[in-house]
Amino acid sequence: MKKIYLCIAALYLGIATSHAQTKPETVKDTSNYEARKLQLDEINIISAYYHQDGNNSAVTGGIGTEKLTDFANTIDLHMFKYGNGNTKHSFLFELGVDHYTSASSDKIDPNTISSASMQDTRIYPSLNWTVSNEKTGRAFGLTASYSHEYDYQSFGGGVNYTWLSKNKNTQFDFKGMAFLDRWKVILPVELRPPGYGSGSERDERNGGGSVDYRPRNSFSMALSISQVINTRLQALLIVEPSYQHGLLATKYQRDYFTDGSERAENLPDDRYKLPIGIRFNYFLDDHFIIRTFYRYYMDSWGIRAHTAELEVPIKLTSFVSVSPYYRYNNQVGTRYFAPYGQHDPNAAFYTSDYDLSTLNSSFIGANIRLAPPKGVFGWQHFSALEIRAGHYTRSTGLTSNIVTLAMKFK
Repeated sequence: MKKIYLCIAALYLGIATSHAQTKPETVKDTSNYEARKLQLDEINIISAYYHQDGNNSAVTGGIGTEKLTDFANTIDLHMFKYGNGNTKHSFLFELGVDHYTSASSDKIDPNTISSASMQDTRIYPSLNWTVSNEKTGRAFGLTASYSHEYDYQSFGGGVNYTWLSKNKNTQFDFKGMAFLDRWKVILPVELRPPGYGSGSERDERNGGGSVDYRPRNSFSMALSISQVINTRLQALLIVEPSYQHGLLATKYQRDYFTDGSERAENLPDDRYKLPIGIRFNYFLDDHFIIRTFYRYYMDSWGIRAHTAELEVPIKLTSFVSVSPYYRYNNQVGTRYFAPYGQHDPNAAFYTSDYDLSTLNSSFIGANIRLAPPKGVFGWQHFSALEIRAGHYTRSTGLTSNIVTLAMKFK
């Protein structure tokens, strides 16, 4: 289920920074400055409810229900302290807890009342430390993360670096990440060898048979350069190459062939990805900002995609803004995809996962943000409240809705 969370995270986690306004720190003479104690800067709490439905479940070979709900919550703590010179040490601790129910995953073993994967909870803490020089604007940081769900666990680590030009108009950012995952190889009930388990912890405790485990390692970089072109226009170019190796197929997803046979999904153990994006923010006046984004994506499985996005934040008052947005995606699918019952029996790799098919999709929504100077509801420390809602449609028939609530405390 990890790929579901990646899709959902792309929809709601960005809300924490999409309209962030950071109050500039006062630069002080720190030549004889003693390091301060660690202080709390801000707390962000984000909750999202996601629901989807469709009739192309990969678990049952490209047909059947895709109904899924997910309730996701994250809390992050921003803390800092000053060191010698102009250095500032920032610490970001984030804890996420998601709970989902999935009707399609319950079809791994349709003979049971409820399979191991019908519902589950995912927990994912992370910690980032960044040391920055407030005079030069340069920063260096390290990240560690962990994630656990019923069928996998993941350990992650990363490094980030920021360089700022002397005139503060050009900024370069680098981020490198590695994720070392371990998957349970869960198979559809009818494709399990004799003595092979279901993958549920209860089944294994009761002597129902063990399952295999396989690794999946992911390595990625994000290289970006942002430029203030003039007082109204800013631009950002970002390149995010990545590489995956290990078990990339979801083995409890079925595939059906033209000769009537059935097999578990099989995909190459290597995958290269290369997204390239460009963003322009144009400050029309004190009340309107036009944000545009375009991304081109390609990978070694043959997928090609174009994504365009438009968002127009409108400042209604000094502390209330509304931001309608729209995103369109056009994707050419992988050469390994075929619908239910149409796979070639001689094919080495095959999938009926419609996420990897040729498709078009649209996502439309809006968010409202409140940031009154005296705090939300008059509470000084409750600095911002944001509510975002969106509706997603896809040419394959999949639809989804998401509602997100974000609160900032300073």
